[in-house]
Amino acid sequence: MFERPERGERAVLVHVGSGRAPLPEEQQEFEALALAAGAEVAATVDAPLRDINPRYLIGTGKLAQIRQIASDAAAELVLVDHHLSPAQERNLEKELGRRVVDRAGLILDIFAQRARTFEGKLQVELAQLEHLATRLVRGWSHLERQKGGIGLRGPGETQLETDRRLLARRIRQLQERLVRLARHRDLSRHQRRRQDMPVVSLVGYTNAGKSTLFNRLTDAGTLVADQLFATLDPTLRAVGVPGGGRIVLADTVGFVRDLPHELIAAFESTLEETRESRLLLHVIDAADPAHRERIEQVEKVLGDIGAAQLPAIQVYNKTDILGVEPRVDRADTGMPSRVWLSAATGQGIDLLLGCIAEFLYRERVRGTVRLTAAEARLRALLFACGAVRGEQVAPDGGWEIEVDMERSDFQGLQRTEGLKLQADAAPEGQAALRQIETGRG
Repeated sequence: MFERPERGERAVLVHVGSGRAPLPEEQQEFEALALAAGAEVAATVDAPLRDINPRYLIGTGKLAQIRQIASDAAAELVLVDHHLSPAQERNLEKELGRRVVDRAGLILDIFAQRARTFEGKLQVELAQLEHLATRLVRGWSHLERQKGGIGLRGPGETQLETDRRLLARRIRQLQERLVRLARHRDLSRHQRRRQDMPVVSLVGYTNAGKSTLFNRLTDAGTLVADQLFATLDPTLRAVGVPGGGRIVLADTVGFVRDLPHELIAAFESTLEETRESRLLLHVIDAADPAHRERIEQVEKVLGDIGAAQLPAIQVYNKTDILGVEPRVDRADTGMPSRVWLSAATGQGIDLLLGCIAEFLYRERVRGTVRLTAAEARLRALLFACGAVRGEQVAPDGGWEIEVDMERSDFQGLQRTEGLKLQADAAPEGQAALRQIETGRG
């Protein structure tokens, strides 16, 4: 049986195209993934697939070519840009005499290197173990105790079964820990809802410039690097927007083509932050020739995690590279649909903040409510829905309360409790829009 080496960073990249030759942008992305994992690319091989070989994925002729190239390049590792079944991975390793890692395994390895927070490390370990669980094979036959006969009777469990049982136990432990962390995250989200601070999440293809934009908006100092998955652990910061409102901005992990399902499942609690967002900012690398394909791939992942129906503004980043002036494109409804900016230079950031305020606060009411001492119940309801922004006690024992709330909540209390504002209030978004149009936003 092939003995796997402990290390091996010199790799041959196998670009697989299903029914066609591999596309150049797919080849470049896979090479970037390999470099992000720390591999040294020794050689590349194109492997168009007409028919899938169930034993090796690729044909035996291509297999012999890869073996020769790997030998000539002194490579210890073969990276395959395709999903491999456990049997295909084992068969390829046996024939090539080298470690073989498919696309999912490569991405999992990058995530393992990038995880920094306790929760992030737990999520990556869970994803790795679930990936490994399908790849356990009989490697301990000398310890088998089910054959019967003198010296071979035992607890009735092979080493393989013991490994599987221990693996399943560790997976359960990780899942239980992540559930507890998810409950803590739910408490934090509930507190933000009480304070009525909407969450806005940055999403997009990896290396589109999300972390650069996040730092520009928040001065958070998040790691920025020209590599895939430079940021893994989500970061949340409060940000002020025109009109006096505040939001929670979330920087999330970048998406990528064929993101492993193990990662989507393991990062359930982190991705919950995206699903609970009031607005998504879909950051797009406008200078990427394949940006339209990237948009489709991000939207597919959003669908996979249950966030496809959330409202979104497309943020076309890197206008400084294109030589395009920052601007706002609007939909037929008049609401902003695209913002063109440069996160690196800061041009267009004010436009984005104005659009966020316009979008989030277009259906909000802000004003002053005067309540008598007999209206303590209504005061409690205003606090319960997180509408109170300030309060003063009136000389007659009542209250003068500054409120900022959803128009639907205001209308509900207007119907049931007779709530009235001291003066007519306009939607916050319209006020922000007026500030932008007069150059004060």
